[in-house]
Amino acid sequence: MSDYGRAFALMRDRSADAWREYTRHAFVEGLKDGSLPREAFLHYLRQDYVFLVHFSRAWALAVVKAETHAEMLTAVGTVNALVAEEMQLHIRTCEAEGISEAELFATAERSENLAYTRYVLEAGYSGDLLDLLVALAPCVMGYGEIGARLATEATSDTYADWINTYAGDEYQGTCAAVGEMLDAAVIRRLGADFDTSPRWSRLCDRFRTATELEVSFWQMGLTP
Repeated sequence: MSDYGRAFALMRDRSADAWREYTRHAFVEGLKDGSLPREAFLHYLRQDYVFLVHFSRAWALAVVKAETHAEMLTAVGTVNALVAEEMQLHIRTCEAEGISEAELFATAERSENLAYTRYVLEAGYSGDLLDLLVALAPCVMGYGEIGARLATEATSDTYADWINTYAGDEYQGTCAAVGEMLDAAVIRRLGADFDTSPRWSRLCDRFRTATELEVSFWQMGLTP
């Protein structure tokens, strides 16, 4: 399993069952062996594009919630990675299938998508940077773990572009940077022994909820 920092690893361990369901979901395994129907993949891409619009806004909110220049820099860099790289993958893939960027942006949001994106945004609006980062972390690091694993285990090149995007150095660098940001943020706000803080359990609960919403998102992808 990938190493994206101490805080992330502890939260992942606290939600091990949900994390495995997320990172080993049938949708993910279909990407690995190429068995995922193209219709399901394109449906997922359209929904994920809408998700990334809101996800980018949530990371922009992290700039507002930041307390240090380093926190601001990581948040800005992540927004750029989402808008300039990850969303472009969706646009290129869908255009190759005859789905224009305008159609992509106008995709009707599924309820599973709505539940997840608004959960993340609400965490940022009502809480501090820690609440927001913990809600964001499962998506960022989960895709990093999935991409890294599939890059070594894939038995088909059908979804190689998707896999290589998340296994690539640029995305893996984003995961590492966010992990460092999370570690520094919890130490700054809760102390070096942050996992003994009364607030730690609540943060772990938020991480688990976001992970469970990721599972629902994959399941949505299987039902175009």
